[in-house]
Amino acid sequence: MLRGQGIYWLGRLVTVQALRHTHPTGGWRLRAHRALSGQGAQRGVELVRRWGLVAVPVAYLTVGLQSMVMAGAGILHVPWPRFTVAQLPGALAWATIYSTVGFAVWNAALAAAAGSPVGIAVLVVLAAAVVAAVVLHRRRHR
Repeated sequence: MLRGQGIYWLGRLVTVQALRHTHPTGGWRLRAHRALSGQGAQRGVELVRRWGLVAVPVAYLTVGLQSMVMAGAGILHVPWPRFTVAQLPGALAWATIYSTVGFAVWNAALAAAAGSPVGIAVLVVLAAAVVAAVVLHRRRHR
């Protein structure tokens, strides 16, 4: 809930002001400026425009859309009380899934790793694959 509110307010206050009043030429400021004006933020804006506030709770059930939709709602200046009411069912659903299924999978992985060298090897390979995917993704976008 706090993360969604934070991203909403970043979109509402910081994004609009940063894009209007700054023109960075390098470093982290330029990267942040590009991210705020990039396709992710625009996709969030488009989703909120197309689906309205229904996009907010539905975004909690997806991977990778939450931040875009929350920022999009902020950029569009969706009234805060409406955003918060729309956010509640999604945040509750996400918390339920995370605290039940998510922890069950995590505990199963730890149990396999603690009792089995093969489990440890599988977890190491999975972690290396995730790190490699993130590094390759970042290099392609640069």
